[in-house]
Amino acid sequence: MRLSCLSLSLIVAAGISQPLAAQTVSEAELAELKQQLAALQARIQALEAQAEQSPPTAASPTTAVQTSTKGGVKVTSAEKDFEFSLGGRIHWDAYVFDRDQAPATSSSELRRARLTFQGKAYGWEYKLEQDFAGGSNLDGLRDAYIATRVGPGKLFIGQFKPYRSMAELTSSNELPLMERPFASANGLFNGRQFQQGVGYLIGGEDYTLGASVFNLRHAAGNRNEGIGAAVRATWAPLRSDERTVHLGVSLSHENSNQDTPALAARAHYAGRRGPTLAIASTPAGSGQSVNTVGLEAAAAFGSALLQSEYMQAHFGQPGGDSERVDTWYLQGSWLLGGGHKPYKAGTGVFGSGPVESGGQWELLARYDHIRNRDRNDHEARSATFGVSYYVNPALRFMLNYTRGKNQLTGDNTGQYALRTQFVF
Repeated sequence: MRLSCLSLSLIVAAGISQPLAAQTVSEAELAELKQQLAALQARIQALEAQAEQSPPTAASPTTAVQTSTKGGVKVTSAEKDFEFSLGGRIHWDAYVFDRDQAPATSSSELRRARLTFQGKAYGWEYKLEQDFAGGSNLDGLRDAYIATRVGPGKLFIGQFKPYRSMAELTSSNELPLMERPFASANGLFNGRQFQQGVGYLIGGEDYTLGASVFNLRHAAGNRNEGIGAAVRATWAPLRSDERTVHLGVSLSHENSNQDTPALAARAHYAGRRGPTLAIASTPAGSGQSVNTVGLEAAAAFGSALLQSEYMQAHFGQPGGDSERVDTWYLQGSWLLGGGHKPYKAGTGVFGSGPVESGGQWELLARYDHIRNRDRNDHEARSATFGVSYYVNPALRFMLNYTRGKNQLTGDNTGQYALRTQFVF
């Protein structure tokens, strides 16, 4: 546009100057001037054509689509309104049983083989996680929800873990030992880890408050009218780079209603795939409820971490009676290479410790106990000792030894277990 204006100005100037030039210059000089003006105009037109054909300037890196491969593959739009990431985990276990009375088969298996898709679009977050080791189609479906900010917290709609049990809400990638304690879906909430419903979670710098309402249907199970609710609150009165103290409380109510399968508590007292003891259960389709209260406490000082939970549940029985189940555990870990396990204030759980270039060793131990106080000898306990080596933040090797006791039968089975864990 600038060149066109210049061209027009020169042409106008030439037209005005012609009568004046005729009075003071010869015809030869005027012809030479016109020739120079024509050449200048041709040059201007050539520059204008060149400017129109030039490619547009490349977009600034700050406004282009951004990609990252740290902690999975992640793509973010220029305006940061859209995100997509792909990650996953592979947990491969091998185990050998030290048999006593109960039969048990030593073998190996893919404990977890998951792909996780997550991101955000139009102000909503989403997450879809499939565990191919957990079965096909809906059997292996884990997290499957959408979420968005509403007021001071975040609203979740879909399938996720109800807000109860610190051990349950800790990611399987960050569990200190290979299996969760009895105060989780590995015992008290047997088979009821992921539920479908609506949740709301508020997280601050040193507290969380979460509430969820859900049905009691497994993703691959039949429809039923069971419904539940859970509330969990946590507080970290002490938080620093070297010291963290955590306190928590949770309440859970599960009402079986029509066509609901039995709500059971089972103790896997000698490790996964080992013998189990049925602790308590509501009759299937009975309409009975399970009410649970839980207390949490944890303290991390330097490279040491102690964590404990106590839960008391009442399993409703026909005739208005109920059976009381108590479970508790005490768990400890120590990072030999130093460092402090990070505390995730937004969810009220601890993550894995730091891993330097030379790797990280961790020593672990846990004592676990569960008991039905209304049934004689319906009681189980286990002691687990472990050592883990973190090669890098993605790769970990875990060795656990568990010795379990079935009070009802007297069985005293042990298990040696080795896990190769890779997270991407």
